[in-house]
Amino acid sequence: LRHVGYGIPTELFGPFVTATVQVVRTLTDNDAAEEAFRWSLSLISRILTRVINEGSTIVMKAINANSSKQVKKAVGWAPRGKRALWMLNVQVGTQSISPLMWAIETGSLEAAKAIILDLLTIRADRDRYYYGVDILFERHPDIVKRLCVDAPALVPTLLDG
Repeated sequence: LRHVGYGIPTELFGPFVTATVQVVRTLTDNDAAEEAFRWSLSLISRILTRVINEGSTIVMKAINANSSKQVKKAVGWAPRGKRALWMLNVQVGTQSISPLMWAIETGSLEAAKAIILDLLTIRADRDRYYYGVDILFERHPDIVKRLCVDAPALVPTLLDG
């Protein structure tokens, strides 16, 4: 699922498979080996295309752009009860990735700061209050340690919330 965060255009997989098979074709005369290589690379290509298409949420796209404005706009579309989950979990099949952790790991600190600020904002509607700190620490019990190691500039943001 990490490929979602790399922002790879899915239309490049087809030409990549074709080019790679052509290179292998120059290295072997074994038609069965060439066909097996083509088949397996095509299967991997289809799997990655599915993962990228299903996992490319607007939050992940905003993180790839490292834009707090785009993060705010992206989570603005989320229903109140799902807002925190949009920033903490992207799932495709049985695999999941945290957009917040992806932002921290890739150095998209502007996007990560926007996510942390949004999670630590108290919101309410007629029925209940929403505060993402519980979900944040449930999903990432080691968030303080991770920030201290990978993004110390974000520690004050977290602790001020």
